[in-house]
Amino acid sequence: MWGIGRHHLLVLGLAALTAGQDAGAAEIKSLRIWAGPESTRAVFDVSGPVDYKLIELNKPDRLVLDLRTSRIEAGFEVPSFTQGLLKGVRAGRQGKTDARVVFDLADGVKPKSFLLAPADKFGYRLVIDLYPAKSAKPEPVKSVADIDNGKLRKVIVAIDAGHGGDDPGATGASGAHEKTITLAVARELKKVIDAAPGMSAVLTRDDDYFIPLEQRYLKAREAKADLFISVHADAFTNSDARGSSVWVLSPRGATSEAARWLADRENRADLVGGISLDDKDDTLAKVLLDLSQGATMGASNAVAENVLKALRKLGPTHRSYVERANFVVLRSPDVPSILVETAFITNPSEEARLTDPRHREKLADAILDGVRGYFRATPPPGTLFAQENAHVKPATKPVAIAPANSKKAARYVVRRGETLRTIAQAHGITVAQLRDANERASERLRAGEVLEIPSG
Repeated sequence: MWGIGRHHLLVLGLAALTAGQDAGAAEIKSLRIWAGPESTRAVFDVSGPVDYKLIELNKPDRLVLDLRTSRIEAGFEVPSFTQGLLKGVRAGRQGKTDARVVFDLADGVKPKSFLLAPADKFGYRLVIDLYPAKSAKPEPVKSVADIDNGKLRKVIVAIDAGHGGDDPGATGASGAHEKTITLAVARELKKVIDAAPGMSAVLTRDDDYFIPLEQRYLKAREAKADLFISVHADAFTNSDARGSSVWVLSPRGATSEAARWLADRENRADLVGGISLDDKDDTLAKVLLDLSQGATMGASNAVAENVLKALRKLGPTHRSYVERANFVVLRSPDVPSILVETAFITNPSEEARLTDPRHREKLADAILDGVRGYFRATPPPGTLFAQENAHVKPATKPVAIAPANSKKAARYVVRRGETLRTIAQAHGITVAQLRDANERASERLRAGEVLEIPSG
């Protein structure tokens, strides 16, 4: 043990080095600090892998970071910060060859640390996450359902601004960061949703800090959200790539998440679709989870189709169909979830539009139109949308989703094994009419996909 003395050693972190590699004297170049509502993150830019350890001291509370064979680079500055768990940061030499950083704390902490390898424009980074030592659970996002005391409630939309803090996301040609764009769009989307009758929105983050991916959809579940929307700005090596897109979870992602829920005791004790899996045997728990996931994925696809159609009003979309991927933020087993790529930030013209507040207003309005159309078609029970539908006379009430033998359907949810031909025949129209109404070049269909049915 070096540099520890008689103090209590809390965590020992050794950055992995390849066999035979000599780390030399690593340079500590700079420090960035972000304070979120539940943790504080410090990120050191370092010249290479570092050998480090963390030591906890109290009376007063401090956290000491010792770095072996390292030095503080000339010009190293501590950024200003006014909130979070930190009161101050000091840095200097420790002995002849080492460096030491001292975090002065407002209270005791539970630190976590890890080394990030070079990625994109970043080199090596040493990340120190500080969590409150007290085991009190984080305050969940308050849901509107909690406020309405069992009366008719508003539908709740959880909006997740992608990236944040030390994760800037993609960077545009003019230097715009994805994390800044997504937060601006998320705030605008919350504003228009809150102003819409029967709707209310909550944000997973409302400032520049990072939230672990899994925590993002868990915040939506804590808020009892009826829908989760993750906002991003796409990127590609070719700057000509353009257009917005909408994504839902792939079947592979759903399968892996189901396995994790069934294996994890803490997850099984939670409610999925309003049912606890904790007291169910494995077979029944799997069936219940499959039912919940199946309904969630069908709803996710339906709202994604609505949002994609609304986004077409702003210009051509990147694809004419909803795309699927194994994104972590979309893995909620019981909250319909979509990811919206607002545009390509790597396209100079689209980057300029994303940085324009007027375009972001139009973008938020388009997403709202798609979401509102979905909730009007399939209102959650007990909501103001459900009451609105109940007061519409049957003769004038539009049928949004109907069985295959209904010729009055406006939209139709595809079932497993169906084709464009069988659906067209069931509704008394031609395949060409059905393809044209849905702007489809391919006849391949996915279960849960929503089709527009033209008049027969």
